[in-house]
Amino acid sequence: MSGSKPMGWLYAGVMSLLLLGPGAVSADCDWPAWQRFRQDYISEQGRVIDPAGDRHVTTSEGQSYGMFFALVADDRDTFERLLRWTQDNLAAGDLTARLPAWLWGRNERQQWTVLDPNSAADSDLWLAYDLLEAGRLWQNRRYRVLGTLLLQRIAREEVADIPGLGPMLLPGKVGFAREQDWTLNPSYLPPQLLARFAGFDGPWQAMQSGNRRLLLEAAPVGLVPDWVVWQPSRGWLPDPKAGSIGSYDAIRSYLWVGMLADGDPDKAQLLSHMKSMVELTVARGMPPERVDVLTGEASGSGPVGFSAALLPLLQGTAAAEVQRRRLAERPAGERGYYDAVLTLFGEGWDQRRYGFNRAGELLPNRGDACTSSR
Repeated sequence: MSGSKPMGWLYAGVMSLLLLGPGAVSADCDWPAWQRFRQDYISEQGRVIDPAGDRHVTTSEGQSYGMFFALVADDRDTFERLLRWTQDNLAAGDLTARLPAWLWGRNERQQWTVLDPNSAADSDLWLAYDLLEAGRLWQNRRYRVLGTLLLQRIAREEVADIPGLGPMLLPGKVGFAREQDWTLNPSYLPPQLLARFAGFDGPWQAMQSGNRRLLLEAAPVGLVPDWVVWQPSRGWLPDPKAGSIGSYDAIRSYLWVGMLADGDPDKAQLLSHMKSMVELTVARGMPPERVDVLTGEASGSGPVGFSAALLPLLQGTAAAEVQRRRLAERPAGERGYYDAVLTLFGEGWDQRRYGFNRAGELLPNRGDACTSSR
């Protein structure tokens, strides 16, 4: 990050708040996709609602993603509301004392409550990242402290020292580590976040090599699985439940790699390794919905969110413009929470609304203006 950029962005954000009031975003920095997401999916109390199947549940994933987008949009009021709801309802009022539960909704007695108290490690990492970056960009000590404490708890409760791999992030606190058998999800640990955490005490710097191996070795033909099992005596194996399929989870792995900073030492190797997904998308005109990561066989047409998620990976190819047109013609609807999330991530990056530097720090508005696009 350049020396003047953060302060310039911070000054603009402060002036926006002074002139327009808390949580307001200046006209020059409008982000229509974020504004639609906020209207369609976020309650007044700060709950991100997934309407799929009419269950209207909330996940810690949705809360953490919402906070990230609010940070990019310099929407401080929404960020705080999302944080407060997450802490009060998913962490029993104290994020410093417990990891948030991953699922909240209506139980069999029609009561709104935690439905599954287990944690989701990817959401926890994004929450820690959101807080640390909000603390840095907004000069907010409370966010920095809370993010640091949460990161320490993640290291204690969701990281395992796995034989043959070293320290690795487990998908949750419970249920993913058995005797000589560990279940991992490649999409749960974006390399950018790991780069950001590498400067903190804990397993994060050492975890970078294991995470790189996961993205490379668990994808033998360059296609990433949703889930994978590691056994020290046998190496990488398909997950007994998910099989060798890459689909709705794995699409995020391509997204994270595509958004790596140009100077990242692993970017070129990872991009080259994942060229199979680029080739499939070019040949089919859109991303496949499912791939067999061992045979390379693809099936189905991925939803519009997949097109958005692959925009960073497709930079410099004709396929990128094809996917942009698909997004323009078929935007995520008001009941497509996951499509909307992937669109905010992929299209937002493509429109230069944000990026990451080599240290994993967030670069808000990396273009010349908030509304700039290619």
